[in-house]
Amino acid sequence: MKYLQKSGRLCLVALLALLAFQPAQMRAAEEGGTDVDVKEIVLGHMSDAYDWHITTWDGHHISIPLPVIVKGETSGWHVFSSSRIAEGETYEGFYINEEKNGKIYEKLTDGTEVRPLDLSITKDVLQIWIVVALMLTIFLGAARWYRKRDCSADAPKGFVGLVEMFVMMVYDDIIKPSIGEKLCKPYAPFLLTAFFFIFITNLLGLLPIFPGGANVTGNITITFFLAFCVMLIINLFGNKEYWKEIFWPDVPTWLKLPVPLMPVIELFGIFTKPFALMVRLFANMMGGHATILSLTCVIFITCQMGIAIGASLSFVSFLLMIFMNALELLVAFIQAYVFTMLSAVFIGLAHPEPHAHAEKA
Repeated sequence: MKYLQKSGRLCLVALLALLAFQPAQMRAAEEGGTDVDVKEIVLGHMSDAYDWHITTWDGHHISIPLPVIVKGETSGWHVFSSSRIAEGETYEGFYINEEKNGKIYEKLTDGTEVRPLDLSITKDVLQIWIVVALMLTIFLGAARWYRKRDCSADAPKGFVGLVEMFVMMVYDDIIKPSIGEKLCKPYAPFLLTAFFFIFITNLLGLLPIFPGGANVTGNITITFFLAFCVMLIINLFGNKEYWKEIFWPDVPTWLKLPVPLMPVIELFGIFTKPFALMVRLFANMMGGHATILSLTCVIFITCQMGIAIGASLSFVSFLLMIFMNALELLVAFIQAYVFTMLSAVFIGLAHPEPHAHAEKA
């Protein structure tokens, strides 16, 4: 019975994805269009935007406008709704330049186009705020439950028990073995925050409609910031032995002098470790979203070939969509787990024990 319920939920997610795209394809058919622009649909969904597009109905885009906050070259700060610059319109000299990744540009009086200082609340930013609000609600609610009980109380059940299970799993199975029981406590808050932020963001990204659907962890800027934070923690709080292994590793002298071969390689590793974290999370999440959206587009492409071919191929595509959504649920957890585990391992490597040279001799 439980498996039937899970399958039903996955089917519902796939149907919602179809409903999210169907109005746009109906509009294209009504206007005489015969081609489905897969590239525009896939890249348009995964890219950041100044509004939150819900769907298209009868040729009208239904979107949630977001605040645009920009500083002009000479006109100072401007704050206005993104609906004023939608559909290629210009407002106070600002417009969205589709040829340059859909960013806001300003057209000056002399005709030149410049990129203003942009602090707008985009779709990805709003999605991050939603995730932060969810995390505060979840953990403050769990903390309130523990505050009302003492150590002799029974273990929590329900949602609080689920939260405790995830927290203890990350702490006992990832953080403590990787960093060590003595040093893990100062780093546990950051690693737990990173795990739940990535996990919840990945889950919301699988929802085809608001408040989900934004491709936050598929944005390399976000993964770069997460990896950059890990790099700072590793190198700012690494002990003396860590830096000794970088600049004067325990290798034969000819590998260090006169050509510092090993120190250069170890120094290069300071940047390759967070780079691997950034690319791994970005590529896996972007690839999963692109695959699901491409399978959705197959349904509308095959429907243009005829009822018989379209119905059979659409059914196959629908089954693949269900499979991919189930797989992405697993990937959403695995990527959060792997990012946290590798971060904990790198932090643990920044606190090596002093080498006992006397024992080796």
